[in-house]
Amino acid sequence: MRSGKSGISQSASTPMRIAVLSSDYREVGGREKFVFEVTERLSSRHGCEAHVFAARWQAEKSSVTFHKVPVIPFPRWFKPISFAWFADRLSKTGSYDIIHSHDRNFTQDILTHHGLPHRTWVTQIRKKRASLFDRATAWVEEKGITHPGSPWILPVSDLSRSELKKSFQIPDSRMRVIHPGISTNRFFTMDREPCRAQILRSHGFEKSDLILLFVGMNFEVKGLDRVLEGISVFTEGGTKNTRLKLLVVGKGDEKAYGKMASDLRIGDQVFFAGVSREVEKYFVASDLFILPSRLDTFGMVVLEAMAAGLPVIIAGTVGARDIVSPDKNGFILSEKNLIADMTSSLEKLMNEEFRSVMGKNAKKEAALHDWDMVSDRVMDVYRMRLQQKQGNGLVGMI
Repeated sequence: MRSGKSGISQSASTPMRIAVLSSDYREVGGREKFVFEVTERLSSRHGCEAHVFAARWQAEKSSVTFHKVPVIPFPRWFKPISFAWFADRLSKTGSYDIIHSHDRNFTQDILTHHGLPHRTWVTQIRKKRASLFDRATAWVEEKGITHPGSPWILPVSDLSRSELKKSFQIPDSRMRVIHPGISTNRFFTMDREPCRAQILRSHGFEKSDLILLFVGMNFEVKGLDRVLEGISVFTEGGTKNTRLKLLVVGKGDEKAYGKMASDLRIGDQVFFAGVSREVEKYFVASDLFILPSRLDTFGMVVLEAMAAGLPVIIAGTVGARDIVSPDKNGFILSEKNLIADMTSSLEKLMNEEFRSVMGKNAKKEAALHDWDMVSDRVMDVYRMRLQQKQGNGLVGMI
């Protein structure tokens, strides 16, 4: 890990110099992990001279150079503006070939957008009146996306791409979806049998139980209530298909959802594991995965489940729908018939042979999203953008 100042000029023989703008740079989290995994590989795998401009970072073994971006935290509404202003000024002093932002910033060559337009998120998803902070955030976002420099936008899912296009009228030639990745070895090298034996023993499951896994840090947004309702219908209030057990990993109001399960007469089929630092074991030990989120721009846990060889059941409002092929490696639930679709999917997946084939297909799909491959896709965009900046007539990514 290095910390330094910008201002080094580039000659024709030196590697591509990239400036990566991100308020946080670390190995955990959704957006943060994307930035970390891709940037480290752009440096080590593709030989880029990578400079990260961040307010905070955690990276003990890193080949990138870090630059501290000051942030003014108070008043709160000034925080997004101050990061964008300082990051913009600092990144412009280093003669970088590519400036790649993962945060809302005033200017950049490339923007990876990890969510929805902020104004859409506030008014349509949170259904709240925009605060000063929200308005400041949306203002910076709009300034950056509509900047005369016409940044290329890399949404993390088609769901994100559609909302961005709707809000900012971005032409298709300036957008390309690049999904998040996964460290496939975390799952491919794990032995299912000891993992399953440990999980069965820890939670009192029988060997014949079929474990339906739910992983999430916000039970309400991730749709745990929908899962409970679906299981209640599928098991007819706990009177049939009783070997199906729901294992909930993550953080939320366990007491409230436990009561909901009891009221739906499926209390004996629902188990809460809390937050785990060994979540990979839960994926590998389970049989199925479900995530009927009300909104998830991507949903990394879906990709993790697929890497563990699990068929997945997700709502159509989960961005990871891009990588799910219905009846091949999972199921996509419609909002209109979500519970009926869920019970139908569970019915099909009770068949062991069908479940096994779907699990193998899921694992094959996950293998196409290793972080190495994601970094390759980002590097391809860098080369095209650099060619355009050098005036070769290229107008976009299409």
